[in-house]
Amino acid sequence: MSSVTLFPMSKVDRIQRALGFVALIGLLATVGFGLVWTPPDQFMGNLVRLIYIHPPLAWVGFIAYGMNFLTSLAYLWPRTRDLRWDQLAGASAEVGVLFTGLVLVTGSIWGRPAWGTWWTWDPLLTTTALLFVLYLGYLALRRVPDDPKLRARRSAIAALIAFIDVPVVYFAVLWWKSLHQAPTVLNPLTHKTYIHGSMAWTLLLGFVAFTATYAWMLMIRYRLGADEQQARVADVVLALHERQEEGR
Repeated sequence: MSSVTLFPMSKVDRIQRALGFVALIGLLATVGFGLVWTPPDQFMGNLVRLIYIHPPLAWVGFIAYGMNFLTSLAYLWPRTRDLRWDQLAGASAEVGVLFTGLVLVTGSIWGRPAWGTWWTWDPLLTTTALLFVLYLGYLALRRVPDDPKLRARRSAIAALIAFIDVPVVYFAVLWWKSLHQAPTVLNPLTHKTYIHGSMAWTLLLGFVAFTATYAWMLMIRYRLGADEQQARVADVVLALHERQEEGR
């Protein structure tokens, strides 16, 4: 199978440049508004400024693993089975692991002044760390040499299993007593929003900016993966050609 992108390259280039521009401007604006424009919180003071990046980072992780789940299903479904779905699943998981790692780092930075410790085995923190490890294992599994179709099938099954932890992470603060605060934007139990005004708009900007960043990074990683696959195919073809020449 030819390893090519899912859309025409000219359109992909335009979309990628546009996403990169939106992501850059959005991130700069989020940092500027988060550090300067918005006021400190009544109780948390300037520590609240981490809220403009920590929840958006977690949001992107959920999007990335959701994309990994859907594209893995697309590969396993006989009518849509295509190695390009597998490549997209792997690319999304890589970006998701990066953002989940940043979630854990920013959460620790928050936890030190708020809870007096860098880490505690809080249900949300524990399930998030487990999520990070599960998808690291998924990425390691993708590196095991094998026939591309067998590897893709094995990886897709592993992705479906790993995704089970995603809703557990999301609902952890609602299912168990936790040090971590309840959802800031909307609590599914009370249906109340706990952030308003300039702080709410800056947080929304952070969600948009980090989502655009995810899409931009996903496109770049997918194209790099496609190029790597084409290079491997070219190497195999060249090696076969050289052996044929030696046999003459």
